[in-house]
Amino acid sequence: MWDLSEADETRGAVVGGKGAHLGGLARIEGVRVPEGFCVTTDAFRRIMAEAPSLDEPLDRLARLDPDDREAIRTLSARIRRTIEEITVPADLAAAITGAYARLGEGAACAVRSSATAEDLPTASFAGQQDTYLNVVGAEAVLRHISRCWASLFTERAVTYRRRGGIDHRTVHMAVVVQRMVLPHAAGVLFTADPVTGNRKAATVDAGFGLGEALVSGLVNPDVFTVRQGEVVARTIAVKQRALHALPAGGTREVAIDPRRQEQPSLTDAQVIRLVGLGRRIEAHFGSPQDIEWCLDDEGFQIVQSRPITTLFPIPDAGDQENHVYVSVGHGQMMTDPMKPLGLSMWRLTAMVPMHEAGGRLFVDVTRRLAAPTSRAALLDAMGRGDPLVRDALETVLDSEGFVPSLPDAGPGGPPPGGRSTPAEIDPALVPGLIERGRASVAALEREIRTKTGPALFDFLLEAFEEHKRVLGDPRSIQAIMAGMEATWWLGDALWEWLGEKNAADTLTLSAPDNITSEMGLALLDVADVIRPWPEVVAFLRGTEDDGFLDELAELPGGSEARDAIEGYLDRYGMRCVGEIDITRPRWRERPTTLLPLILDNVRNFEPGGAERRFEEGRRKAREKEQDVLSRLRALPDGERKADETKRMIDQVRAFIGYREYPKYIIVSRYFVYKRALLAEGERLVRAGVVPEKEDIFYLTFQELHQAVRSNQVDDQLVRQRKDAFRSYHALTPPRVLTSDGEAVTGAYRRDDVPAGALVGLPVSAGTVEGRARVILDLAEADLEAGDILVTTYTDPSWSPLFVGIAGLVTEVGGLMTHGSVIAREYGLPAVVGVDRATRLIRDGQRIRVHGTDGYVEILP
Repeated sequence: MWDLSEADETRGAVVGGKGAHLGGLARIEGVRVPEGFCVTTDAFRRIMAEAPSLDEPLDRLARLDPDDREAIRTLSARIRRTIEEITVPADLAAAITGAYARLGEGAACAVRSSATAEDLPTASFAGQQDTYLNVVGAEAVLRHISRCWASLFTERAVTYRRRGGIDHRTVHMAVVVQRMVLPHAAGVLFTADPVTGNRKAATVDAGFGLGEALVSGLVNPDVFTVRQGEVVARTIAVKQRALHALPAGGTREVAIDPRRQEQPSLTDAQVIRLVGLGRRIEAHFGSPQDIEWCLDDEGFQIVQSRPITTLFPIPDAGDQENHVYVSVGHGQMMTDPMKPLGLSMWRLTAMVPMHEAGGRLFVDVTRRLAAPTSRAALLDAMGRGDPLVRDALETVLDSEGFVPSLPDAGPGGPPPGGRSTPAEIDPALVPGLIERGRASVAALEREIRTKTGPALFDFLLEAFEEHKRVLGDPRSIQAIMAGMEATWWLGDALWEWLGEKNAADTLTLSAPDNITSEMGLALLDVADVIRPWPEVVAFLRGTEDDGFLDELAELPGGSEARDAIEGYLDRYGMRCVGEIDITRPRWRERPTTLLPLILDNVRNFEPGGAERRFEEGRRKAREKEQDVLSRLRALPDGERKADETKRMIDQVRAFIGYREYPKYIIVSRYFVYKRALLAEGERLVRAGVVPEKEDIFYLTFQELHQAVRSNQVDDQLVRQRKDAFRSYHALTPPRVLTSDGEAVTGAYRRDDVPAGALVGLPVSAGTVEGRARVILDLAEADLEAGDILVTTYTDPSWSPLFVGIAGLVTEVGGLMTHGSVIAREYGLPAVVGVDRATRLIRDGQRIRVHGTDGYVEILP
């Protein structure tokens, strides 16, 4: 038994998360915490040891799917009943009764669960276990302590742990017993805005009586917003009910005098004083806090403080200046968190400085926003790519004074947004660039073979510079921009002259030299080799072993199938979902990832599908070109317009495919780097430095270099990084983030879509209706002809799926991101940037995708 004054944040394993935080709170000068004691986790372990019959249901619970709510409900109820029926050992009961007596005869108490996996920086577990208010008498306290122990296995707590990857057996329950506060008002203080993430805005929810009335939703709270020591906004609710404590124990709902119902539950002065306490608590714990408070005759008492775990972290700029950050992941079509090695490798090979937060990367655009010309150019570029980013940046600019105003660094260029005909560029540039890229990868593969140990890292640092030289080649950038500018020109000109939206989409069908669209078509060729061999098809349907290629040769047609798949992996095996993170398993490392795609192609296509698909695209592009040119020639000044348009069509077809090639070179080089680094990981395993070679993924490149030199790795650091990485999956990265912590999502601000439609960005023309397949994992793809793919994002690794679908909807994307480019190549109607598409559209629903106008309808 521990007095709360003995606990602090280091004692979470003994007193649980809540007990540890309450002990820490009690040590902060000026912060009052109700006195009490803690029944430690040792007591819980004794209780669990009294019921060996729990082993079997706990084992079953660990195997349940977190979405199997009925099974979890039944099994968790059985476990709770068993725990509540266990008799508390006499010595433990005596210790609890003695501690309760020291609070005073007949003291009213709050009996509160305090689990070891509670109030953590990465998982708050708010409301997952039980709290009981106004418990009076030793017998009642003992009974409610047993209920708290059992509440470790409420349905909601079990599901929360399963989703968070937390083992039930590793979590233990302490119980906090505190003297009950009988407040005039109570509520919750957030020291950062829980909606926007702004760290400089505090929000206070308040109501009369016990705070449980607010938490349970019995009443609407008064809401106060405080910035810089001033109440800047308030909403006073009509408070008709309150929860009060009863003298004999328990609580009762009471009506509030009508004359008080619209009065504020706190004065502005009290709100400001409370926020001051909150800032002191936040400083003590080192992160924004969710604080439960009560106001009695003597002032505020704090009854709980936990981290706000839903806030997206802020990049560390190393100064106190204002900063505006734009997400790298939204541009790269990979918004999942990256492991430390992946983050550091991308930063070392990137063309611009990047900042890390929440396992994601961001670019600081503050200075570009500060000067008029660079601001206009940035907003124009962002608006063409992802209008939501532009809108978010404009929202930040509307916050007066946040972005400094600086003069232009040099003479201004032409105003953005105007249409001038792009300069003519020799198409012969593209084959030379492709050959240079291939040569750079081949040279890297040759030269890295002899490099090991510290010498490997010295070599890699030089290789990273060559990496950047290849990507930053002005000719490569010129080729990329030639395709993009021609696309933009065609879109603007044909809309102005012909009133036709997205005409360039059809004109780019089956453009040459697009390595990503070729990758999708090549998998159709693999399916053609496999389709005639039923035993191979059956074998591939049943295998889950990544070594399956070695077994194929034993089957009729197996050698041909193996050679086809091996040939595909030789050319594309460096790719994978989330490929900008070097730690992600590549197709060559996990070839079973491709099997659902191959088998879908076997089932859904006839032989020769790749060639037919490509030729059909070329035919449609030629027909569209002839149609556009003939219509232009019929206009005033038509010959000039047609000539300019013809030149831009030729330019877009010559260069738009190359847009995908630099990414192919990046991931090709990355796979070479990865294999060399994993060989070092294997050496560290053999030396007993790390248990698994993949542990190196939780070190930065620099830390791994040091580990190879010293043959030492900080095991605790690796464990902390693994925990942090798991927690980052629960965070949604914003498109734009400020140094105040404000996550700005942006809006389309359109009024030209039907009621109820989901708005997005039109990136590939056409309208299609079909069955929505909501797929979050490429390996779980199971598509039929005519299906519409709905997913979070599509990087190049998703393109093999595009050959078999009728349309595309994603939550993330822009006009020139990879999925959009390939959707246009394949002629798929596509809408990207559709907020929460994977949650608002149910798998199997019929939807209509308006790829020309940028919205999605969910059909009855």
